Amino acid sequence: MTSTPTCYFAYGSNLSAARLRGRAPSAVRRGVARAPGFALRLDKRGADGSAKANIHPAAGGVVWGAVYALDPEDWPRLDACERDYARIAIDVWMGEKPMRVHTYRSDLLIEDAVAFEWYKQLILDGAREHGLPEEWRAVLEALPARER
Repeated sequence: MTSTPTCYFAYGSNLSAARLRGRAPSAVRRGVARAPGFALRLDKRGADGSAKANIHPAAGGVVWGAVYALDPEDWPRLDACERDYARIAIDVWMGEKPMRVHTYRSDLLIEDAVAFEWYKQLILDGAREHGLPEEWRAVLEALPARER
């Protein structure tokens, strides 16, 4: 594994290639990956007061997502879009190959959080776009959401 990640693990709304490329134009899809030892929650407080995707350490957990390669100059742009998240390095697995990547995690949490339906749909669309496992898409489908 490399010590300086140049790849990004998207697990939330940035699963959508169009959304991510709007934020980081150099983004090139590398493939589907899983992050063992983490759980997905919709508990990050968004600027609009709704819940956004977040990951938390969780023994036995797994979060599925997509890995993208980014040019170095795109990281500050993506950081600016991911307000109130910290960029962290984690290990993910693409098939049987481990790799060190960057992703985002927040401690700015909201209790009893519910995402807007459009946001949940953006995550689901991205999961379909990347062909994430059907079992994972069922987990995403079950997330609570509300109309704006």
